[in-house]
Amino acid sequence: MITVSLCMIVKDEERILKRCLDCIADLVDEIVIVDTGSEDRTREIAAAYTKNIYDFTWTGDFSAARNFAFSKCTKEYIYAADADEVVDAENRRRFLDLKQTLLPEIEIVQMKYGNQLQFSTIYNFDEEYRPKLYKRLREFVWEYPIHEAVRLEPVVYDSDIVITHLPEALHTGRDVAAFEKMVKNGEYLDKKLCGLYARELFISGSEEEVRRARDYFKLVIEEEGRSPGEQTEAFCVVVRACRLSGDTAEFYKYAMRAAASDEEIPAEICYELGCFYRERGDLPEAAMWFYNALHETESILDKRCGGELAEEGLRACQE
Repeated sequence: MITVSLCMIVKDEERILKRCLDCIADLVDEIVIVDTGSEDRTREIAAAYTKNIYDFTWTGDFSAARNFAFSKCTKEYIYAADADEVVDAENRRRFLDLKQTLLPEIEIVQMKYGNQLQFSTIYNFDEEYRPKLYKRLREFVWEYPIHEAVRLEPVVYDSDIVITHLPEALHTGRDVAAFEKMVKNGEYLDKKLCGLYARELFISGSEEEVRRARDYFKLVIEEEGRSPGEQTEAFCVVVRACRLSGDTAEFYKYAMRAAASDEEIPAEICYELGCFYRERGDLPEAAMWFYNALHETESILDKRCGGELAEEGLRACQE
């Protein structure tokens, strides 16, 4: 049977930390909790479960905090959990089965992260796989009988364990503020972060947050080295920002550039065109674009633009 360290970073989680630890503490062999500045009873609650409580001065960098937390773990595998997660009885059983049967060559175990749409800010699916269990020390292995090479890709196992996400509040404002800070500091947002920023804005961003992001995503469109997919995501943000700002000339400019690119026009652009014409009272034109968003294109950031939102827009134009 493998041994597992439960690893958490927390701050002011007194309302939900006990709920999380009660359902997982007896499944693991070590609990490591890193506190990033709690001012409530979080540390007191954690102390009832473990002596391995560490302080970490918050820097605004979640990766730095998690790296520090991982460095304090000593077991074979590390289970990374958040305080707003719950494991029910059936999945507790699955977790125990996994501990007893996991093959030693497995380096990452993915678990299904559930209940995302009720609370999440950037997800289009209610359940999706996420890496949750990590082998603490990786063993480098040679492979291939000829032209041998060290295996670089981790061995990943998709388990049937479902982790239920039950946060108390959304983190939209916090996350957008973090992206804005990185942009202000001149930090480069790679493909993943740039896409997450765009998705955050589209799914949960306020109108003002979308407008503030306009200049940055215009730079992404023109930036050398950005992939066509990244540019298309940027077009979506810029087009929405222009519509919300009432900048008709810029709206047409970027909507048409998106339509003329080598990438297929996404549902988000069609939806924005539908909203644009609906706001101007041209319902037949608006209906055409809502129809295209609903039936002729695919969403890349927010599936609602090619689904329920487009359907609502089309229905409003036909009433």
